[in-house]
Amino acid sequence: MTARKFWIAGAAPLALALSGCMGGGEIPSASTPITNSEAQQGAQYHPQLLAQFGGAMGGSQAQYVAQVGKNIAVQSGLGNARESFTVSLLNSPVNNAFAVPGGYIYTTRQLVTLMNNEAELAGVLGHEVGHVAARHSQRRQQTAQRNSILGVLGAIGSSLLLGDSSLGSTLSRGFLQGSQLLTLSFSRSQELEADDLGIQYLTRAGYDPRAMSTVLASLAAQNSLDAQLQGRNASVPEWASTHPDPASRVQRAFSASQGLPGSVTNRDTFLTRIDGLLYGDDPEQGVIEGSRFIHPVLRLSFTAPQGFYMVNSTTAVSINGQGGQAQLSLAPYNGDLDSYVRQQFRALGGQNNNLAPQTLERTTVNGLRAAYGQARVNNGNSQVDVTIYAYEFSNDRAYHFAAITPAGRSNTFAPMFQSMRRITQAEAGQVIPRRLQVVTVQRGDTVASLARRMAYDRGQVERFRVLNGLGANDSLVAGQKVKLVVRGR
Repeated sequence: MTARKFWIAGAAPLALALSGCMGGGEIPSASTPITNSEAQQGAQYHPQLLAQFGGAMGGSQAQYVAQVGKNIAVQSGLGNARESFTVSLLNSPVNNAFAVPGGYIYTTRQLVTLMNNEAELAGVLGHEVGHVAARHSQRRQQTAQRNSILGVLGAIGSSLLLGDSSLGSTLSRGFLQGSQLLTLSFSRSQELEADDLGIQYLTRAGYDPRAMSTVLASLAAQNSLDAQLQGRNASVPEWASTHPDPASRVQRAFSASQGLPGSVTNRDTFLTRIDGLLYGDDPEQGVIEGSRFIHPVLRLSFTAPQGFYMVNSTTAVSINGQGGQAQLSLAPYNGDLDSYVRQQFRALGGQNNNLAPQTLERTTVNGLRAAYGQARVNNGNSQVDVTIYAYEFSNDRAYHFAAITPAGRSNTFAPMFQSMRRITQAEAGQVIPRRLQVVTVQRGDTVASLARRMAYDRGQVERFRVLNGLGANDSLVAGQKVKLVVRGR
């Protein structure tokens, strides 16, 4: 959640512009150059995607990622591949990669830190190049144009809050924004086709084609570990909602790579080039530390209820658990908290813009002027309680939680609502980011001894193994390079 991009209204249309169902139709030849129309379409989405995912990173690490991406794009056979592809390293703590028409390819820094060699990076980028080469987005767009209500962003998809006439359904889907689970949604067959194309590109470039299966295995392991640490079900992988569960694709990708030529991994080069890369939350976007969210730039903090986990994005923070969902964000504020709360109800209502609080109260929370409203609405065959809890931080700046709980259980988030507070400059200064540190294993080093250097207070060994693609029985060899996560500016 950034200080610059921190409001839902601008994020929603873009999010669903990258989601939807695909139709049939002929796949253009992979040798067909990217057309002017496709390039214009991608150029339209590009700045919005950068804003949605934390912006493009610069420097040598981003240049390296772009170089690998362009090199693998050449293998696609697209007539103007190297010149027409734009490869961006995104400043996002979510494991994600995606593409849009026109040759725009994206991977987050977090996904790059999970990789263990250049072949894996080329495999992920090659998978996304495969989507572009096969024109998967265009096929998806044709169906979306037929089904869209609003025709937002070139009629690729419909508005998040107006895409369904059921109020309860639209409210529930609205909370997905903060979790950054709204990106590309291809069919399973298209994802598998992109896997196959990525493996082909790896082979043509001389890379080890098994890299596709190993990076998918790391994704599956990371997803499982995240779920374990957060106490949730591991059914939704982080890479992202865009892709089927990586665990189900590992064996298929491994089998597809058998017997194919190629052996290059460039492991040491890759690790050297990504050394120092930011890991996890960027303090500029706020950080999650256990059950606490703290934003050193916006100078605020709150604590999630026990049993809930948080996901931070550039536009919001989502709080998720079996007892309900909530999201912290902001909207334009004119100094009237009552009006602000009512406006957030109307925004959640979408087409049912007559949604209004049935109660509206003013209060003070840790010295902040606050107001909250509640309403009970139908959600299919049941009812839910919707709560908007807003806080004034200045005459022109307010933040609010929007929460959904089963009817009668709105108190689930009461401790969180009461925990919102300003933080001091001293507290803000204590927020130090995590970074990737590549070290060489010395004689006598073990998984356990190196894991103790990881900047976490739990799950150190498990995190270390997943980060380095190590199985439960794998050991270390003196001289090999491994990744750690440490604190550092």
